[in-house]
Amino acid sequence: MPGDRGKAADEVDASARRDDGLLAVRAAEGDEEAFEALVHRHAPMALRLATRLLGSRPEAEDAVQESFVSAWRKLPEFRRDAQFGTWIYRIVTNRCLNVLRSRRPVVALDGLPEPAAPEHEVSPARVAEGHAAVADLARAMEGLSPEQRVCWVLRELDGASYESIAETVGISTEAVRGRVFRARRYLTEAMAAWR
Repeated sequence: MPGDRGKAADEVDASARRDDGLLAVRAAEGDEEAFEALVHRHAPMALRLATRLLGSRPEAEDAVQESFVSAWRKLPEFRRDAQFGTWIYRIVTNRCLNVLRSRRPVVALDGLPEPAAPEHEVSPARVAEGHAAVADLARAMEGLSPEQRVCWVLRELDGASYESIAETVGISTEAVRGRVFRARRYLTEAMAAWR
């Protein structure tokens, strides 16, 4: 039954959060194996986020590694009432923001997986058109501020809620809504030729 599956998934999520909390406490006490378990659990999500934000796998890998090093050092400051996943997501986001602020934004959106189309519908012209649209979007995203870009990527590509983004970025929900709105408006104008 669909309701039972949702309940089971919620129970698994709650169990994982409890496990994360216990592992974080043990890691804060110096247990390297507990921290290693947290890294293994959260690194794929962190790398996906960093790659989307930075557009470069090598830069994303560096940012994630630096984020986990920072998390290890800051574990004694970790609030036990917070979720470890949200906390590391915020550290990764802030690290990526620092990288974005230190350079002109460049996004290689061609690294993002494209939905597969049935072979009979794929033509060279459609493939070329798709590549051109992705290249235009990458150029358009360069016009966003790093703060707008982070909020837009978290909302539109990761599907995060406004509340989750606010917690991750450390701003109000209203500020997130404003940044996403301005990013959407800018990208809509910049991509007008594709409508």
